[in-house]
Amino acid sequence: MTGTAEATKWRHLPPPPGFASVVSSSKSNKHTATATASYEELKAKRAWDLAFSPAKSLPMQAFMLYMSGGGVQIFSMGIVFMLLSSPFKNLASINSAFAPFAPASSSPKSLGTLSLQKIAYIFCNLLTLALGLWKCRSMGLLPTGTGDWLAFETRGQPPELLLI
Repeated sequence: MTGTAEATKWRHLPPPPGFASVVSSSKSNKHTATATASYEELKAKRAWDLAFSPAKSLPMQAFMLYMSGGGVQIFSMGIVFMLLSSPFKNLASINSAFAPFAPASSSPKSLGTLSLQKIAYIFCNLLTLALGLWKCRSMGLLPTGTGDWLAFETRGQPPELLLI
């Protein structure tokens, strides 16, 4: 008795995404179209999640930079190197990173596919690069002061003084 009650209870639920029904009718075609549309929306949402993933890791990376200290040691240099190299690796593989989320109607490796998400991804990676460059500047590794460029300055001719 409970088996038939449970079967009627769950009968009106839609099948899970990706479930292929054997029965084909106009109702199932409409359901397939809505399932495809919802799957495309899900892929677009996941593409936005991937686009903002470098920004989500910025607080942890900032904390790691803080804990590594301001001196030039091997540990702090390793963290800064990984922080500076990761945006370049991410930008080099941007098309392959977004390929699983491309709509079915477009090419997965095209630059025009998911362009807003890719722009956000590039911007978030530039924030990561800016954080790494800020740490390099605070460690004294970037030549930002006038004393860093003294080797390239030329001295003027000293004034000739004749005292008689």
